[in-house]
Amino acid sequence: MSYRFFCVHGHFYQPPREDALTSEIPVEPGATPYENWNERINAHCYRPNAALNNFRRISFDLGPTLAAWLEDFDITTYRRILEQNQYNYERYGVGNAMAQAYNHTILPLSTRLDKITQIAWGKADFEFRFGHSPKGMWLPETAVDIETLEILAENGIEFTILAPWQANARTLDVSHPYRVRLKDGKSICVFFYHQELSTRISFDPASTSNADQFVLKAVLPSYNARWQMADKPQLLLVASDGEVYGHHQPFRDKFLAYLMDGGVMGQAIEVTYPALWLKNYPVEEWMEIVPNTSWSCHHGVMRWQGACGCTPHSEWKSPLRKGLNLVAQLVDEQYMNFMTPFFSDPWQIRHQYIHVLCKRATLRDLIEGLAARKPSLEEKRKMQILLAAQYERQRMFTSCGWFFDDFDRIEPRNNVAYAAQAVWLTELACGVDVSPRVMNILKKVVSPRTGLRADVVFKRALNRARRFQGSPVGQLFLGDLD
Repeated sequence: MSYRFFCVHGHFYQPPREDALTSEIPVEPGATPYENWNERINAHCYRPNAALNNFRRISFDLGPTLAAWLEDFDITTYRRILEQNQYNYERYGVGNAMAQAYNHTILPLSTRLDKITQIAWGKADFEFRFGHSPKGMWLPETAVDIETLEILAENGIEFTILAPWQANARTLDVSHPYRVRLKDGKSICVFFYHQELSTRISFDPASTSNADQFVLKAVLPSYNARWQMADKPQLLLVASDGEVYGHHQPFRDKFLAYLMDGGVMGQAIEVTYPALWLKNYPVEEWMEIVPNTSWSCHHGVMRWQGACGCTPHSEWKSPLRKGLNLVAQLVDEQYMNFMTPFFSDPWQIRHQYIHVLCKRATLRDLIEGLAARKPSLEEKRKMQILLAAQYERQRMFTSCGWFFDDFDRIEPRNNVAYAAQAVWLTELACGVDVSPRVMNILKKVVSPRTGLRADVVFKRALNRARRFQGSPVGQLFLGDLD
């Protein structure tokens, strides 16, 4: 029996790139010879990894925005990914896929209600696609606080994966998971990934040019010899962006295939994944986490709310966060004003709106099932628009809008455009224009490279929406309301 175990987790994700009005991805010149970055990365990474059966051998999460794009534009790759999780689910009773919080927002910076929505939407999207409930959920950027872990547990999520510096411990043995105590006697399991191995795979192409040598020189020496002598099971878990395997680093899809199907197995190392480990081994030790931390910012979660050493010249991030927080507040006020007469808890219909987006329910059925007072057809239409506004208001917090050092990139510009769409839809439903209250803050968001301001982007998107002749909520008008 082997007491050495190995796991690679791949975080596969792309931010939303769709135009809020048309629901189509514009041509992205930087992705040449492909029309957009999703197509280019798919050709480099998702398609070849699926063809090599790598999604059967590793632990992975597939972000909902990426999954939706694959379903529409590469159904063969999409189905292969689902089937490879299903193979493990049928063989072991637990799959190797994890869910992901829906819009890749930084959850410690979110309100409690937004955390509930993001986790509920991520879980429901996973169930819709994979056909069973997720055991684990990937937290965007592994950003964590206790409230987030509590909401995971409330949704039946059993584990997540964090960076080793997110553990509140002087010394940490990453070769096994820990339990974290939560309120009301609940707990959740946390796997801490192996820092050195993860760094090598993610950022050192020279060390991953040969899978056999990687196992001999990096993996094997990382096991604790003392635990091996005592026949104590050890798990080395590597965490990485999935796009490393073929896109960021060419040919690493093939490296991954051989690593998991030949390299480690040739050294009597057993391949596993977190849900399977938890099925076979009890978690006996407890650990506290360091709240408001992440895997890609050593200043906690500052990268997504202000200036820090990770991204120089990023003073624009603070007013962008404040501006979008204000948009959320103003949109929510109008939402509550309209919905409260009909629902005892208007947020419940937002939490469950994911079932409409996944086409598992009609909005009419959702409204009639939750409404305390029956709305008219016109009132239902306004609810439909307000829920579409809430959808935009959620995706305007996509973490990629703050990740890089400059505002004049597609990711932050898209976030601002989604915010403008939420404001316009709210105006369409309620007749209230909240945009003037936002402009002064967004005016302070300035690109250090080009001088582009967020208020200009916001106003341009808002004016375009007001002139738009198509369906006001694109593909979100789902189902007959009569």
